[in-house]
Amino acid sequence: MNDSEKQAYIERMKSKYVKKDNSKLEQIRELDRRATLPAVITAYTLGVIGALVFGAGMCFAMKVIGDSVALGVILGIAGICVISVNYPLYRKKLEKGKKKYEKEILSLIDGM
Repeated sequence: MNDSEKQAYIERMKSKYVKKDNSKLEQIRELDRRATLPAVITAYTLGVIGALVFGAGMCFAMKVIGDSVALGVILGIAGICVISVNYPLYRKKLEKGKKKYEKEILSLIDGM
């Protein structure tokens, strides 16, 4: 390592451990992340679970896994139900998160 590489490495390490000044913009971003993250995690989780259940139902219905077409239809319908509920639940959780942090975010925006 030459001197310039050492200096660049030292600066990167220093920037990791130096306390950053939380500007209002950074605070707004953090609050927005807190408001939206639970809804996004729920949506992805339910989407994956619904798709897997639906896919398993398709495999049963087409007799790839077993010989039970009825079980495949039941699993397929269950997967469709989970997927269908996903978006309304996402919207509801997102609105709840927005309401929770709305006053703080708007007060920070007004103070800018």
